[in-house]
Amino acid sequence: MTQSSNPIHETVREHYAQRIKNTGSCCSSNCSCETSNSIYPVDLLTNIPSEVTDTCYGCGDPITLASLKNGQTVLDLGSGAGLDCILAAQKVGETGFVIGVDMTTEMIERAQANVKRVSLNNVEFRFGYLENLPVEDNTVDVIISNCVINLSPDKSKVFAEAFRVLKPGGKLAVSDIVIDGQLPDMVKQSLSAWAGCVAGAIQAQDYMDMMTAVGFTDISVKPVFFDKETVDNALNDMKDVVELMTISRENVYKAVYSAKITAYKSQ
Repeated sequence: MTQSSNPIHETVREHYAQRIKNTGSCCSSNCSCETSNSIYPVDLLTNIPSEVTDTCYGCGDPITLASLKNGQTVLDLGSGAGLDCILAAQKVGETGFVIGVDMTTEMIERAQANVKRVSLNNVEFRFGYLENLPVEDNTVDVIISNCVINLSPDKSKVFAEAFRVLKPGGKLAVSDIVIDGQLPDMVKQSLSAWAGCVAGAIQAQDYMDMMTAVGFTDISVKPVFFDKETVDNALNDMKDVVELMTISRENVYKAVYSAKITAYKSQ
């Protein structure tokens, strides 16, 4: 698959390529998905090596949200270094299969190495874009994603692609950044703010409207607010934008949050 010429794609790809080289987290250089920060239940990470959990790039726990079962086929949109794919593979067992799609080669290479560390044979990583998934129609039981859809410059296309590849009755289970209110134009236009998981975030109602438009039903968006330290870390990575912002950090704390999002493709 050819590389995208979209400047948002390119900025995000470069950002994550650098992050994985430094084994830092996605939305800031300081936050990480260590077991202690409660992003995942402790028991979910019990058998996962620290080399894998140290390359976590999410803002929530789509695995628990997905309620995975043995034998299911799972697709991870923006699979990063592979943690959620590994957790999903353990849930679906040897009769199930997990596909991770990511547009950053360095991420795919690290994800493949991480899968080898835990000796799993039911995971495959594919280079691709969320707006043009390298997956056949009606072949996936559950789609998961963790803090990635906000990074897409064409979310309507992402939802259309997700709907296309899901089997009838399939489920979408996503953790993502959502906003309450409007971001300043200077933030929305900043490529660094896109890479920082902020500029591309949309309102919960817009999220639901886009999913409804492509055919999803039974849509639920439930907020999970960040602690102030996490927001501060993200803002510190965007000093060029934050210094110009006219809204206070207190308003940002209230306006930017992670959400648990589920939706279904009708039978």
